[in-house]
Amino acid sequence: MNSVIENLTGLNKMSDQLIATDFLLSAKSAVRNYSIALTEATTPELRLTLRNHLNAAIATHEKIFNYMLNKGYYNAYDIAEQFKIDMQTTDTSLNLKETADNFLSNLLK
Repeated sequence: MNSVIENLTGLNKMSDQLIATDFLLSAKSAVRNYSIALTEATTPELRLTLRNHLNAAIATHEKIFNYMLNKGYYNAYDIAEQFKIDMQTTDTSLNLKETADNFLSNLLK
């Protein structure tokens, strides 16, 4: 989306949050998949390689988690606060068309 439109509609924060959430979920999936692969590896060399990749995936997950925590996108320690964040995200997503329509009609006036 155009950065000017994102800033005017307030969707720039949402875009960052969605990207970070997607990245966090991908990192979590990588941790899970490397863990499973590690338990199935048959050679010491392969286990070492998978362990190194697993450690990198864990470090990546930690960095993304801390980024999201510091930005207020994710609150792992307060379920009520996280619920509020999730509901705001849901409301923004559900109102996206209306927000875009209002923006465009105001722009064309």
